[in-house]
Amino acid sequence: MHVFQCEDSIDGILTAVYDAWASRLGHKNIRISCLPNEDIALFCDYITVNTDYGKSQKVSHTLITRLGAHFYETICRAAMADGSHRSLSMDKANAVYQAIVMALALPEGAKVLDFLGEPCIACIFELCRQTSNEAHHLLEFLRFSELKNGILFSQIHPKNDVLPILAAHFTDRLPLESFILYDATHKTAAVHRARKSYLIADASSLNIELAKAHSSNEETFRRLWQAFFDTIAVEERYNPKLQMQNIPKRFWADTVELHDKFYKI
Repeated sequence: MHVFQCEDSIDGILTAVYDAWASRLGHKNIRISCLPNEDIALFCDYITVNTDYGKSQKVSHTLITRLGAHFYETICRAAMADGSHRSLSMDKANAVYQAIVMALALPEGAKVLDFLGEPCIACIFELCRQTSNEAHHLLEFLRFSELKNGILFSQIHPKNDVLPILAAHFTDRLPLESFILYDATHKTAAVHRARKSYLIADASSLNIELAKAHSSNEETFRRLWQAFFDTIAVEERYNPKLQMQNIPKRFWADTVELHDKFYKI
């Protein structure tokens, strides 16, 4: 078995797909892995894949041209998911590779997404659900803060790499605002300039202290919102378990009304 080890990212996985296909070693003899600490198996040939954006774009173009935008988006959402979840039947990178191989072998390849009996497709479905569910939660509960320079800033701690989904949504909803979405888990940021498109940038060296310099209006509206949140609460119906179901506790640190409660726990 030939194991192509790649970076845990969309471009890393698609680069591995390109290299594995070009190797002509036979699809049944190939496995792709993006697990950082995978146990070394006997009789396996491990091949390190360096992320190449040119190769990734070629695979993306092929998928969109031959299988359609919906198939490509599904593959991307699967690649964006947290692949360490115990319920997954296989490595997400290998599931993506097998799904692509299966789809390109059929006349109407995009329909393979309906073949949930196939292990790789079932895994793709579960990965997409993970990504979509978390993105849906954050679209509802994400909070922007206005900085002194007028830029809107938001910090999130997602398990899955949902930043592209959020950036596309808020670029459409807030086209006249300049904002930064900072993913503290993956150390990346979506930067949007008013009347422009957004870009995803490496934010590993971001000084988060600068994002705490709120405008005077921001501090005022925070106090007003917290007062409103506390005022409308009905003490006799206080139900912390239901509250945690509606907004998971891991989101509390990034929400104004629950921030203090999170750090008291």
